[in-house]
Amino acid sequence: MTTASCRSRLAVFAFVAGLVAQAVPAAAVERSLRPELRPDGLSNRPVPAVARQAVYILPGRSLRPEARPDTLVPAFATAEEEDEAAMSATDRQRAFEAWLADFADRARAQGIAARVLDSALSGVRYDAAIIDRDRNQSEFTRTLWDYLDSAVSETRVANGRAALAEHGPLLERIEARYGVEKEIVTAIWGLESAYGAFRGETDVIEALATLAFDGRRGAFFEQQLLAALRILQSGDTTPDRMKGSWAGAMGHTQFMPTSYLEHAQDFTGDGKRDIWGADPADALASAASYLANHGWISGQPWGVEVQLPEDFDYRLADREITRMPSDWARMGVVDMNGRPVPDHGAASVLLPAGARGAAFLVFENFGVIERYNTADAYVIAVGHLADRIAGGPPIRADWPRGDRALTYAERKEMQRRLTAAGFDTRGIDGRIGPLTIAAVRAWQEAQGLTPDGYASLAVLERLR
Repeated sequence: MTTASCRSRLAVFAFVAGLVAQAVPAAAVERSLRPELRPDGLSNRPVPAVARQAVYILPGRSLRPEARPDTLVPAFATAEEEDEAAMSATDRQRAFEAWLADFADRARAQGIAARVLDSALSGVRYDAAIIDRDRNQSEFTRTLWDYLDSAVSETRVANGRAALAEHGPLLERIEARYGVEKEIVTAIWGLESAYGAFRGETDVIEALATLAFDGRRGAFFEQQLLAALRILQSGDTTPDRMKGSWAGAMGHTQFMPTSYLEHAQDFTGDGKRDIWGADPADALASAASYLANHGWISGQPWGVEVQLPEDFDYRLADREITRMPSDWARMGVVDMNGRPVPDHGAASVLLPAGARGAAFLVFENFGVIERYNTADAYVIAVGHLADRIAGGPPIRADWPRGDRALTYAERKEMQRRLTAAGFDTRGIDGRIGPLTIAAVRAWQEAQGLTPDGYASLAVLERLR
């Protein structure tokens, strides 16, 4: 989903908060649960073919940008932000109104009708609470397995099966049109809005205007605000119905406005692409369209849990190294029942928690889900939830549950120590990306350790 470049980069777990409405009547309703990386580039750029380390930041509310950077960095207050904090509420509101008037002129020059601007921007005020949420993210890290315990809980699985049963004919029609399996669409719905129960109740125009006025990531949110006005101009909805998360994500499948413009569907044929209302048809079709437009391969799994042979060369656990499953099977990589994985297409070995955690053969469709959200935890959660909804078993391998996620400061320390030891991470940014994983793997190999690239606390302690 397209985004503009942002000044700050951080990763968050997003819980889409909103008004409980039209919940699926199965087990108790759960909140939406999704890790998200904040916008820092265009979503239609290639997603790096490498596993990111499972370390995420957990705030209280949702942020649903369309693409997320491969970076896990907390926000820092700039001198400009500190000066702004010293402004009185009255002065800030005046400055906001001046900015809003200037924005309206720019929007008008880009084709937004005066009637739309008057309707959408009348009465819009600066919301300091949104900026507080945006900036004051808690440095509370969570491991992949803890996330999956919530994202693919028995309650969420039961609710997903109930949703699939209730909306089966609709989801089958969507699958027939877009070629995206109904379980995958249902799983995305479950993680984005708890099957429609938490679609968001924040005024999207006011939220986006507030965030666009704020200088830290203003360009991105101004783009989103302009897109939201285009949606209103199209007649698909009205300002009072355009509700969503505090950062502008909307509807059952939490689309940002530019994603809506590119991918939203009028599946009901009523002339409107309604992702906000009680009927989820347009929203679910829009999610399927999004995946289809990014190359979804019908019939191919996202991934398959596998077991590795004792002599497996962990240097091969790299997203850039792909082989047919039959070739992996000849190396001893088989499914959890000891059988070769069918040749659905080229696949790579993914070890999201290192050699002591679950292993997966992941296919091209893994990368397609990454286009929705680049966090590996999200992709695994969507895929595994879909499998469970379809009747599949839980992940069978153990996780290194004694481990904890590294803090931001510890991730930077690891990078400094690796670089000082001659294993250059090419930057000290607190981001466990492909370069740091490669450095960890090279250091592990030099130490005679299993070279799985897992940036654990044990690695940091040994580096110390």
